[in-house]
Amino acid sequence: MHDIASNPVADPKPVLDKPLMHYGRRTLERLAPGAEQTDYRLVEVSPLTPHFGAVLGGVDLTRPITDELAEELRQALLEWKVIFFRGQTGFNSEHHMALSGLWGPPEPNPFFGRTDTVGISRLAKDAKAAGNKNIWHSDHSFMANPSLGAVLRAVEVPAAGGDTMWADMGAAYDNLPDDLKERIEDLVAVHDWEMSWGALMNDEQKAAFRASWPRVEHPVVVRHPRSGRRTLYVNEPFTSHIKGLSAEENRELLDILVLQARIPEFQIRFHWEPDSIAIWDNIAVQHYAVNDYFPQRRVMERIAIAGVPLS
Repeated sequence: MHDIASNPVADPKPVLDKPLMHYGRRTLERLAPGAEQTDYRLVEVSPLTPHFGAVLGGVDLTRPITDELAEELRQALLEWKVIFFRGQTGFNSEHHMALSGLWGPPEPNPFFGRTDTVGISRLAKDAKAAGNKNIWHSDHSFMANPSLGAVLRAVEVPAAGGDTMWADMGAAYDNLPDDLKERIEDLVAVHDWEMSWGALMNDEQKAAFRASWPRVEHPVVVRHPRSGRRTLYVNEPFTSHIKGLSAEENRELLDILVLQARIPEFQIRFHWEPDSIAIWDNIAVQHYAVNDYFPQRRVMERIAIAGVPLS
């Protein structure tokens, strides 16, 4: 889910009175341990930070994507976690589907409005349809097989505002104290759509959706399916609770873990321009659509990439 701001949600869980855990214990690593840096030949990589996020140049995504280019794009996403393209004039739904297909088939969000192309969701806000709230989150964590990633393109952007932010949850995990890492290593969390999307429904609608979308469980710390890197995998709108803990223990631990996404050293911020495209690794990062552009119009189209079980 890209834009929780477009929907009312339940208030996030209360946070601890003590300050947010401070960053600064370790370095910020871009690559998984033992991984080698790629020598890119077909794309120009311009990092946004040393450890994640990069704008890729020298690529026209409206042209057929060769096998060689496809491999470099897949590797760039694995290494940088979020990759961006600008000036993709003429990029349409057909190109959108072809690009996302480099990683897998589309995974529709059951709560999003759809376009004429199956698998593409449209997110449109203006003076008549204002965003309400947003929260740092990982798309589709309420599904048994959460989305592996997403491809988002800017159809119409406001003159100012409407940026999107991402947080590197591998870096967030790396910088947890060792005793906290040990504490959460084998814990399992319950994820549920009802805390956010359920605010829009009556009891009958909730029951109908519950039949198709039961609560699911994921490790608090997942191993990325491609890199094997440990990543913190809990988020404010969808993580209901951690199994086996009391209510007090849940509040204490989840307050610490979900707030790691808010630490600036783990974040990047991207300013959208017409014909910009972002692709992110939904297991490695969380994101936040900044809701500061009302009453201007902002229209985005997104494809979520079908996921796999997490371990």
